[in-house]
Formats: sequence, C-alpha cells, structure tokens
Amino acid sequence: QVQLVESGGGLVQPGGSLRLSCLASGSIFSINTWSWYRQAPGNQRELVATSTSGGSTNYVDSVKGRFTISRDNAKNTLYLQMNSLKPEDTAIYYCNRLPASRRYSWGQGTQVTVSS
Repeated sequence: QVQLVESGGGLVQPGGSLRLSCLASGSIFSINTWSWYRQAPGNQRELVATSTSGGSTNYVDSVKGRFTISRDNAKNTLYLQMNSLKPEDTAIYYCNRLPASRRYSWGQGTQVTVSS
C-alpha cells in the first residue's frame, strides 16, 4: 500500500524560503516520474514541478527560477525547495506520481502560507 505524506509547510514572510518533503511509502520510487501540485481556496489543483526518473525537471512558469524540485530515491522522498516566496504561492501543496492514469491516492498535503 502506497501512502503519500507531505511535510515542511508553514507560515513565512514574502521573500522567505521553505523546503517541502514528500515521503512515498511503499512505492517503486526510483523508476517513476514525481510531481508537486498546489491548490489554493477556490482554485483547481495545478501542477507546479515535475521530476522524471531520467533526471529532467519541469516547472510552471510562475515558479521558474524560485522553486527547485529534487529527489532522494534511496529514501523514497521528493523535495521542493521554495525561495523568494510570494503571497500568491499560498496553497496546500501535494505530491503524486505521473502520468495521471497511474496516480496514487492523494495525501493530505502541507499548507504553505506567505504573508507579512
């Protein structure tokens, strides 16, 4: 059984940094593509960053140059380093596998709030 547990969120001032972690327990982590998503109140969940098994990364335009996705295959853990945070980054952040047809059940996510 695969469980997704996100952590590392919190309250931070604009311009600050946070590092999120996603532990994918029981998954075949190293051969899969993994992504971070976020969802703000009233909005749909959006794809933020992706890390492929081959080592390539992709980002939504709004976070390019500020966020960095990485992974530790030995620990079945996905990370998201978030720098220069903006109020519009406020959302619940989730991780999951790609493609969409192979996603696991969503975890509870971790709340990121950027406010002065």
